[in-house]
Amino acid sequence: MSRDLVGYGRDRPDPQWPDGARLALNIAVNLEEGAEASVDDGDARSEAPLTDAGDAGFDVPGRDLAAESMMAYGSRVGFWRVLRLLQERSMVATASACALALERNPAIAAAARNAGWDLMGHGYRFAKHYLLSPDEEQAEIARAIASFGQTWGARPSGWYCRYGPSPLTRKLLVAEGGFRWDSDAYDDELPYWTDVGGQDHLVIPHTFSNNDNKYAKGWWSTGDDAFTYLRDAFEVLRAEGGGMMVVSVHPRLTGHPARAAGFARFLDHVAAHDDVWVTTRSAIADHWYRTHRRG
Repeated sequence: MSRDLVGYGRDRPDPQWPDGARLALNIAVNLEEGAEASVDDGDARSEAPLTDAGDAGFDVPGRDLAAESMMAYGSRVGFWRVLRLLQERSMVATASACALALERNPAIAAAARNAGWDLMGHGYRFAKHYLLSPDEEQAEIARAIASFGQTWGARPSGWYCRYGPSPLTRKLLVAEGGFRWDSDAYDDELPYWTDVGGQDHLVIPHTFSNNDNKYAKGWWSTGDDAFTYLRDAFEVLRAEGGGMMVVSVHPRLTGHPARAAGFARFLDHVAAHDDVWVTTRSAIADHWYRTHRRG
């Protein structure tokens, strides 16, 4: 059986976060707008993943102009609002970016990097890697790396697929040689090591729990819903001590004014505590490599 259903169990390690922090908080900002399925890019129809459209566009043949504009809100408006809220509080984040999205709005790449964010590769396009052939997936990863070199000025050190990886994704990342970690897992609240072809590889789990996709699914309605959910998760983890909290936001969702208000309240709640390390995912990886090197 290839699944690990045990993990750390009761014997969870002390992560020894910098400056004795009780909690490491990483905010991932998903930059996908312009990389989704599009007729202009040769797809049969438009796609509106995680927008206010919901299933409204299911019967639109070919190009869906409403879907396109709801996606574009994230890169035209939402990103800049999310960036401002973080910068006002001197907080960094991780750009979980599709390479094509940055190609089509390179100002976002420059602004995020200048703000001290790190980069997590999220595909070349907003592709479902589990539907790709091995050759297609390898080409997708290689094309993304080359593109990031032009828009971000550097390759990503970590990777996260849309929803889930293929059975070969992790092997392809390790074989490529430049990835130190991936986030294609949801099974823990701390980084952990795994073996890939006899080589140690670090996994930093992502989240579908502390994720604003709940707006698109109808599970959150107001900014208060998001604030309450994120605050409660934060308080439980901080009280326990020694955990990692990942929050995932999409500019086309959280970037809207009413939702941004809830996000701002959460950031202010975090800022009121001086024992929390708000950091990038790459910094968490660097810390784990230094402090918890396997063997």
